[in-house]
Amino acid sequence: MSIIEIAQKTRVSARKLAVLSADAKNQAIEAMAKALEAAAPDIVAANAADCKAAQADGIAKPLYDRLKLDESKLKSAIAGLRDVAKLPEPIGVVQIHRELDTGLILKRITCPLGVLGIIFEARPEALIQIVSLAIKSGNGVILKGGKEAVRSCEILTKVIHQALAETAVNPEVVQLLTTREETIELLKMDEYVDLIIPRGSNSFVRFVQENTRIPVLGHADGICHLYADKAAAIQKAVEISVDAKTQYPAACNAIETLLVHRAIAPKFLPAVAEALQQKKVELRGDEKTRAILENIAEATETDWSTEYSDLILSIKIVDSVEEAINHINTYGSRHTDVIVTEDSEAAETFLNGVDAAGVYHNCSTRFADGFRYGFGAEVGISTQQMPPRGPVGLEGLITYKYRVVGDGHVAASYVGKDAKEFTHRDL
Repeated sequence: MSIIEIAQKTRVSARKLAVLSADAKNQAIEAMAKALEAAAPDIVAANAADCKAAQADGIAKPLYDRLKLDESKLKSAIAGLRDVAKLPEPIGVVQIHRELDTGLILKRITCPLGVLGIIFEARPEALIQIVSLAIKSGNGVILKGGKEAVRSCEILTKVIHQALAETAVNPEVVQLLTTREETIELLKMDEYVDLIIPRGSNSFVRFVQENTRIPVLGHADGICHLYADKAAAIQKAVEISVDAKTQYPAACNAIETLLVHRAIAPKFLPAVAEALQQKKVELRGDEKTRAILENIAEATETDWSTEYSDLILSIKIVDSVEEAINHINTYGSRHTDVIVTEDSEAAETFLNGVDAAGVYHNCSTRFADGFRYGFGAEVGISTQQMPPRGPVGLEGLITYKYRVVGDGHVAASYVGKDAKEFTHRDL
């Protein structure tokens, strides 16, 4: 099929999905979960083949980490599916119920967006998350995984199609593209696709943003910061720093820069450096930092605006919480930033002053995740100012329509000398 035919079929099947009951959609999601469990050995084997081929092609370690789908990751993704099914039904929710006049009633009711175009590099488990959220929210979805994950994506889509064929959800609501040429064509399908969500590198996301008229939801960078304040508890700050950098360094919510108040730098920096270096983290520091940690590399201006996605961390000493906020707002990507401090006033200053989708106090940036927020899963993370912002779950995949029901009411009755008055009474 051509891209246009694929988009048309997705649109038609999405309209039928949009009016299905919550039970029908949840049953389809459970069918997918069971099918993926049954096919786990084949899925893991296909992914192993992808990983082997990617290694032969010299894939970068951060991308390889995202590509790998072992039994543990697959099991977690399937658990996420079931969590999505447990979420409240997002469609048909009455947000406004208002009497405009006697017998003239307004309702604002949630409904699906329509068709989503999701383009992602590596991370085949993202396909599972995305499909579950699309079905729960009543949207069709056209998926394009990275070339390095083609076998994984193909078998996942095949299993999902087989599962949906036994339910009320038409399998054509989920489509998979496999070539770069198809990606380019998808970006031109503004007649059939309502939202594009890219997940990948900075350059990849910017390419998508610059080559489509379809609305794009996503983030180009994940430059996250941890600021250890002068009132930080040293051991707590060390533990949070290590987790935020090393728990999954390829993730977009791992920290890339550590900011340290000069008052605690002599005590904190040797402790955190030892802990990080035990985890094989390469440290780079500004001049003040290297006066304390003499054997680390120099951090340049480029480091402050670099997403390493690897075991590399840049460090800078600052004189105040205000300087830390200014650095983050200058070089950060509005993703997630954290302050570690026992001073509630400093924390409040930081939380109010940092312009980011996620602002944290005394906890790891790695909590910036749809699953960990209780969204069941996420289709991506948005750092744009307009909502949705941060991890995007179901709420980012719905819109609403206004329904007005009257009994012969006409607008002319509400203008002129004897104009009727609106009651505007919330029901």
